[in-house]
Amino acid sequence: MRVITYGTFDTLHYGHILLLERAKAMGDYLIVGLSSDEFNETKGKKANFDYQTRKKLLQSLRCVDLIIPENTWEQKTHDIQKYKADIFTMGSDWEGKFDELKQYCEVRYLPRTPRISSTAIREVMVK
Repeated sequence: MRVITYGTFDTLHYGHILLLERAKAMGDYLIVGLSSDEFNETKGKKANFDYQTRKKLLQSLRCVDLIIPENTWEQKTHDIQKYKADIFTMGSDWEGKFDELKQYCEVRYLPRTPRISSTAIREVMVK
């Protein structure tokens, strides 16, 4: 089974790693759509690390098999079909936002890791 997920994965942390490991455990091949710098700009996000640095960090994780650039919200349907994904998964903070993808594959939302988030880490880094 092929699993696909998406994210910016800036300030990669324990919660991200757990999410990616749980995603990988759903199948035998994990595809990560990594938000490009340009796409983050359209979302109003400014990552601390550029795309290539974030990609290198993800490549160091054994659970990640393939990293593809995420350039638009709309590309998910195309990616699911192109990479023959059986399961689309995201963190529970996205619950319900991608239910329209159920016509292409199974959609699962994973619970977040308590007491950790990129936002909380950035707030501590600024202090």
